[in-house]
Amino acid sequence: MSAVSGPDGPSPAAAGSLPVSDLTAPPVARRMAAWLYEGILLFGVVFMADYLFSSLSQTRNALDNRVPQMAFIFIVLGMYFTWFWSRGQTLAMKTWNIRVVDAAGRPLTQARAALRYVLSWLWVLPPLALSAPFRPLRTAGEAWLFFACFIGWIVLWALFTRWQPRGQFWHDVLAGTRLIHWKPAPR
Repeated sequence: MSAVSGPDGPSPAAAGSLPVSDLTAPPVARRMAAWLYEGILLFGVVFMADYLFSSLSQTRNALDNRVPQMAFIFIVLGMYFTWFWSRGQTLAMKTWNIRVVDAAGRPLTQARAALRYVLSWLWVLPPLALSAPFRPLRTAGEAWLFFACFIGWIVLWALFTRWQPRGQFWHDVLAGTRLIHWKPAPR
């Protein structure tokens, strides 16, 4: 038997997973900081996707082709997150020493990363659905009310981790994924 295998086959480290004790969730503040940084980085991704869509569809007015444009951006973001999550982390997650793994500590498959992407929209869809009857927002007061409700939902979603035994976000629980603290090996 080699040093990396046991009586039941390869050890978790040899199989690409982490020991269970290493699967601790990063603090919520660090995860939210990475989320905010991710939003800043995504500005460039969305800008380029929108520019590509507008150029290829020859959209002259911003209100033309809105639904196909939003669908295109949804798909581009899905490809972005699925690609990076299946490799462990996005640039923002790397900066904040966070990694996404499955429940056993293994890297995500592309299917699980895509499921996590779809479920991560639970952050955004409830406040959008609740604000639908009030569309379009006609005054600055209505816009600020929507913004306050949106931020309030995000804060509630982050606070819900208190009631999750492993401290994970609920979309991670539903997707069978975990965010963990990940410090790269020193060079």
